[in-house]
Formats: sequence, structure tokens, C-alpha cells
Amino acid sequence: MGPANEPQSTTNPHTGALRLITSPAPLHSTRDGPSSAVAVPVPSSLSQVPVRKPRGLTPRHPALREMLPAGRHLSLLALALVPLASLLGAAAAGAGEGFCSAEPSSDCSQGPPLYWKVTNPTLAPVHLQDLPGFTRSVYKKDHALITPESHVFSPLPDWTNTLGAYLISPALGAHFTMYLANMQDGSKSALPPKDVERLIFVLQGSIALSLESERSHSLLVDSYAYLPANMKHSMTSDELSTLVIFERRYTAIGDYHPDLIVGSTDKQPLLETPGEVFELRKLLPTSLPYDFNIHIMDFQPGEYLNVKEVHYNQHGLLLLEGQGIYRLGDSWYPVQAGDTIWMAPFVPQWYAALGKTKSRYLLYKDVNRNPLI
Repeated sequence: MGPANEPQSTTNPHTGALRLITSPAPLHSTRDGPSSAVAVPVPSSLSQVPVRKPRGLTPRHPALREMLPAGRHLSLLALALVPLASLLGAAAAGAGEGFCSAEPSSDCSQGPPLYWKVTNPTLAPVHLQDLPGFTRSVYKKDHALITPESHVFSPLPDWTNTLGAYLISPALGAHFTMYLANMQDGSKSALPPKDVERLIFVLQGSIALSLESERSHSLLVDSYAYLPANMKHSMTSDELSTLVIFERRYTAIGDYHPDLIVGSTDKQPLLETPGEVFELRKLLPTSLPYDFNIHIMDFQPGEYLNVKEVHYNQHGLLLLEGQGIYRLGDSWYPVQAGDTIWMAPFVPQWYAALGKTKSRYLLYKDVNRNPLI
């Protein structure tokens, strides 16, 4: 016998025919608890469905007639009730799910904070959590999967009261760094090396960004700031805060100079994605002064990339919400919120979203520069 909420079958001892038995459909759960939107009941037995005898559908074989209660014959409509109820229930369960903005609304205040699974990840399947030496992390010459149980934190050089974990660096073959910074009350940042640009994205808590020539900015979860190379700035925090930070040595061309950018994901417009179904936002301008960009990509459950990409660009990816399957080269990896991926140039790559909730990832991509430079 399977779970109580799945259709079951029994065998008629006299005829050997199969009888389909169903039980009431449970409420569909969401990450915020059971959904109250499901309003399609499923009868405890198909025999309880009163349907008018349709012409031409009366079973002629004695074994088939024995499967049906006396005086009642199943119609196509009755047969469709179970899958229809499941589909409507699934749609209703996911209808209200989305991503809360940097300034949470009353609807969002009842659930867990945005990106909470990044800072509170499921380290491994339950039956493997206590297995010594187990990790999902993988390192290969053209890609790496770095999962939360592998993170190693240590004091960040020149930062105050801050621990960091470098996830991607030139040691992998990358031309950028990507790291997590865990700040707390009294933490303060340091400047990146000379000629190095920086982008910070807030995953948890809040920080104050101070600049020499401008007013301070308060950055909440889902907010970000791009700091051009050699721009003096500092970040402070008076609470537990987590940042993901990208840094790379700026590649200058001509007289172009990038500007300071401060924003939040929900304020960025959705962009066209010809031939694709995912939702795309870009955190930085696409103009020539900027030599990289950060994409925010949202997938509904079951959606996937149409193009199996192979290109010269490098990627650094952090899965912010949801779960799915990522193909890298000839390998296929189950991934979930909190996982980081490095993709070298020309590694085949593809993603499909799985599970019951939307998935979102943040993606670094170098742009606007000739690969020969």
C-alpha cells in the first residue's frame, strides 16, 4: 500500500480485475503552511460520485461491470476528477507564492525571511547528515559545486569583527572572487585592493554603506551596491548580517568610467528573454563602462533553460531560493538554496527547477569586453 493520499488499487479475488480506490486529498502544503485556497474535494471513493449513465459507456464485459457499484457507471468526467483535483490543488497551492521585497509587506511578515534558506541551509539529506565525510561539493577543472557543509569561515583581512568564506577565487581559474561575509554588531568592512571593483548583495540583516562624497545608504535584504574601483567606502552593521560579495580587477576601455549603483532587486524591471520562460532582471546597466553584470533569474517549478549554453563567459552562481537540477559538463547535480556554482568558459550548462516552490538564483557574468583583452 502507498501513502494514504495516493490512489490505491486492489484485485478482485473472483475476476482478477483491478479496482481503483482513492482517499480524500490533503491540503497542499506551502513553505508558509497548509494552503487554505484548495477548494476541490475528492470523494473518499469513486463509488460515491453520482453520475448519470452516459450512452455508450456501459461496460459490456462482466468483469468490468463487477468493478462498478450497482446502478452507477463511471463516466469520463468521474475518471478525470482525481487528476483534475490534483492539478487545481497544485495550482492553488502555488498561486500565492512569490518573493518578498526588501521592504516586506504584511503578507510576507507571516513567513520566513527572504533568502532564509541561504543562511539556514539543509546541509544534507536527513539520512546522510551524520555520515562522516559526506559532502555534495565537487571540484573539476571546468566547474565546481560548493555546498554549505563545505564552507570554511575565517576572519576577513582588515575587516573588523567579520568572518568570511571564499567560495570562488583565481585559485579555481576564475578572474573574480565571490565570498560570503558574516557581519555582526560592531562589524566594519575594509577596502578592496587597488583597481578592484566590488558588488555587495545583502542576504540577511542590514548594513549601512558610507561614502566619502555622498550620504549613507541603508541596505536591507535583497538590496545591493556596486562600488567602482578605488571608490572609498565602508560598510558597518549593528546586527547579524550576511553579504555575498563579488570583486574583480576592473578592465578599463577608452574613457569609460562606471558609476556608483545602489538599488534592490524588486525595483529592477523584468527583461525580455526570447525563446526562454524564466524571468530575468539585471542589477547593473548594460552599457560599456561595466565589465560584468549580476543577473537575477526566477523559475517556476518545472521550468528550465531552453538553450544548453556553451560560451566564453565565466559564471559565479548562488541559488537563493528553491531547488533543481544543474547540468555542468557531463555531470548532473541536484542543487538547493545556499549552493554555489563556478562555471569556467565553455563548460556546457543547463538548469531545470524542481520542487513545489519557485527558484531564484543570482548569477555573475563578465560582459562588454573582448575576450582577447
